[in-house]
Amino acid sequence: MGSNLGNKRNVKIFVLYLMENINYPMDFITLNDVVMQTDYIMYLDFAESFGEMLDSELIECVDKDENGDALYMPTQKGRIVAAELKSDILPSILDQSLACALRYLNFKKRGITARCASEKAENGYYRVTFIIVEKENVIFKTELLVDSELRAKKMKENFRERPETIYRGVNALLAGNVNYLFD
Repeated sequence: MGSNLGNKRNVKIFVLYLMENINYPMDFITLNDVVMQTDYIMYLDFAESFGEMLDSELIECVDKDENGDALYMPTQKGRIVAAELKSDILPSILDQSLACALRYLNFKKRGITARCASEKAENGYYRVTFIIVEKENVIFKTELLVDSELRAKKMKENFRERPETIYRGVNALLAGNVNYLFD
């Protein structure tokens, strides 16, 4: 096994955890893409574990998509395994992986791309631009003037890692849905 999670048991727990928390049927290719959003699992480990999870009835085909491809969900047994054994994997790995998976699925489904850039401005400041585009429509664009190149770099890194969180946060702030920030 070459996966960073270690043994095959952990690979299965990881996949079951993601499937349980995503909570809608996915075909093999989409599930593979979801799992590959982080570097914790290698493709061969996933493919082998997937077959074993089917054989041991941890996952099952629940439907077919419009192309006739099987769609999979965890069985009750798989849900129990995910719930009971998820503590064998660091919570930070599970949280980060689930966030990446959800962002991938949401952005893929909606055709969203996020980009950011920075440039040196006058008086030693840096202008940082953040843009989110959905199917050729700009749905989010903002610029900030910051006091250092380091701050601009950090902001760009955070935006690249979590554009959907930033987008939802700005929407919530402007809509007044997070008033606790103002207390």
